[in-house]
Amino acid sequence: MNRVVRSALWLLFGLFFLFPLYAMADFSTRNVIAGGRTAAAWRNLVADEALYQAIVVSLLLAVLTVAVMLVLLVPTMVWVRLRARWAGGIVEFLCLLPLMIPALVIVVGLRNVYLWVTYLLGESPLTLTFVYVVLVLPFAYRALDSALAAIELQTLSEAARSLGASWITTIAKVIVPNIWSGILSAAFISIAVVLGEYTIASLSGFDTLPVQIVAIGKSDGPTSVAASLATLLLGFVLLLALGALTRGRRRMSGVKG
Repeated sequence: MNRVVRSALWLLFGLFFLFPLYAMADFSTRNVIAGGRTAAAWRNLVADEALYQAIVVSLLLAVLTVAVMLVLLVPTMVWVRLRARWAGGIVEFLCLLPLMIPALVIVVGLRNVYLWVTYLLGESPLTLTFVYVVLVLPFAYRALDSALAAIELQTLSEAARSLGASWITTIAKVIVPNIWSGILSAAFISIAVVLGEYTIASLSGFDTLPVQIVAIGKSDGPTSVAASLATLLLGFVLLLALGALTRGRRRMSGVKG
């Protein structure tokens, strides 16, 4: 009986989430004028120069945001847990603070800072990396904090240091492999946040993928929906990849054990 109920719930939830995706796919491939199906909206993802550039910019922003976030957050959290536990609450508060501040307030607050950023680095949309790193901190912090709490961090670091490893080597070759699932979670969540962020990019005057989707939607609905569906599918693929990589590492750990 429990198996039947579980299967029914899975089917219900599956239909609930998949039906909107099917509707988006149907709308983006429907040829209203001639009837039948067409892939014109999907070809526009590459053929439309502005949309293609926005896709490239958003992907570069996602990669840069993840890289800066990991370089900044992983060593800091490791150091706090090993050498400065008194600062744990302060770091947690600072990382979770962006959740309590509206995006509009963040843009207004960073306006004066961005005058110097644009002066030094130019008016490139890639400078949004600095803002996006702040936005993803709450989600990345929780993922990394859970991963670090699940390992014997003190024992691993002391063992590596006693064998002559430097702090960089200890973090890169000892700690990072043991928190890989948390790093992947933080990275994938950060990518999803960056690819879906609209308010800050729009108010800052940069053409990212969400901004272009809204702009194109005013004149070309199917292409806008196709771009939105492609973004959702990318997030879904990333979640599947996270699950597969996590299960693979658990199996490898079980075999080694």
